[in-house]
Amino acid sequence: MAHGSGPGPIAEDGSAVEYYLVSPADDASARLVHDALPEGASVLDLGSGTGRVSAPLRELGHPVTAVDASADMLAHVPAGIRTVRSGIEELALDERFDCVLLMSFLVNYGDRDALLASCRRHVSDGGRVLIQREPDGFFDEFPREWTGRNGVRTRLSEVVPVGPGTVTATLEYDSGDRAWSHTFTTRRLGDDELPEVLGKAGLRLDGFLTEDRTWVVARPLP
Repeated sequence: MAHGSGPGPIAEDGSAVEYYLVSPADDASARLVHDALPEGASVLDLGSGTGRVSAPLRELGHPVTAVDASADMLAHVPAGIRTVRSGIEELALDERFDCVLLMSFLVNYGDRDALLASCRRHVSDGGRVLIQREPDGFFDEFPREWTGRNGVRTRLSEVVPVGPGTVTATLEYDSGDRAWSHTFTTRRLGDDELPEVLGKAGLRLDGFLTEDRTWVVARPLP
């Protein structure tokens, strides 16, 4: 079961709202998505959090709908971006989008069949589903530390195997005057599994956006 601790609101999945507020907009991911889409393509950002990708995508000319289960997260999405409070799995909007975005490794953390089924429900017939997955081996070496662009020191402090290709991990964040922790379970999604996993959801593999193959492009099956 995911859980988190630290100052400020903690979302149901254990994510600390204030940690994301001290993190800058994710311009690099937004540019990667933008370059993969037609100009002005509509985007459904699933698990948007505070809008770190939604905001720069809007600035790049995309109408964005940001979806998150946490009202505390959505309260910080910039004005002008449509927000919908909902879990991803049960989302049922009456419209479809040119691009459905499932990033932040959500496909590794949650019920991947239900998450991908929601992606399929909401992507247009000629659209794309862009999925960010964890790189193989990310949890093999621990403890280890690194510092992000926000100046926050991150420490992978614990990794516990709980099943085949599945671990429970704890990340600790330290901004100097504030600290948070996040414990969650993550399940590998390798190249060997992708076609079958996507196919179960009515999607097909259409390539990768990055050389490390962590960004997956999927298309809806007829």
